[in-house]
Amino acid sequence: MIYTFFFMPLAVLNETLWFPPAEEALADGLLAMGGDLSTDRLLLAYRNGIFPWYDGNIPLWWCPNPRFVLFPDELKVSKSMRALLKKDAFEFRMNTAFTEVIHQCKQTARKGQDGTWITDEVEAAYTRLHELGYAHSAEAWKDDKLVGGIYGVRLGKAYFGESMFSKISNASKYAFIQYTEHLKTEDVQLIDCQVYTEHLESLGAKMIMREQFLQLLKHII
Repeated sequence: MIYTFFFMPLAVLNETLWFPPAEEALADGLLAMGGDLSTDRLLLAYRNGIFPWYDGNIPLWWCPNPRFVLFPDELKVSKSMRALLKKDAFEFRMNTAFTEVIHQCKQTARKGQDGTWITDEVEAAYTRLHELGYAHSAEAWKDDKLVGGIYGVRLGKAYFGESMFSKISNASKYAFIQYTEHLKTEDVQLIDCQVYTEHLESLGAKMIMREQFLQLLKHII
C-alpha cells in the first residue's frame, strides 16, 4: 500500500476515543492514523462508518467515498451457485470456528498484495469482539473440514464484512450467500463491503455515496 498522509494534514489519534468527521478524509478515504484497536475504539469506528486497514505498525482508519455495500434484498445468485446450494455442496455453519476463520483469512495470499493487513494485533482485537458477541463468522465445511468462510462485525441491522477465504472453489461465496439469507431473516438491511471487489460485485454489491452510507447507519445501528 502507498499512503498519502506524509504530504497532507491527517488527524493523529491518541488515547482519547474520538474520530474526525468523515468529510475530512483524504481522496483515497484515509481519515486518521494512530490510536489502538481496543474494543471501545473499534465499536466507535464502526458506528461512524470507519474501519482500520493497514499493513504496518501504526493503525490507519478509513472512510472511503464512495462506499461499496450490499443491500441483502439485492443479493444476486448465479445459476451455478444455485445448483451448489440446491445440492448442499457445503455444510453451512455460523460462529463455530471464528478463530480458525480469521486465522485462515490472515494466512490467505491475496493477488497484488505482498502480505496481509490482518496482523497479530488485528487477529487478537477481533477475537475479543467475537468473545463479546460483536464479531461473527460464517463458514463452509466439507467432510467436517473448514474450507471457506467470512468474518465481520454486527451492529444493529448492519453487518460490516472484514475478510473471507476459500480453500475450495466457491466455498467463501457459498458461505456469504447463506449468511446473507440468514441476515435477511434478522432484518439486517446493509452489508458493508468497504471497497470494490469484482467478486462481491457479482453477488450484487454496489457503490453508494459516503453521505448516504452514513445516513443509513444512523437509522439502523
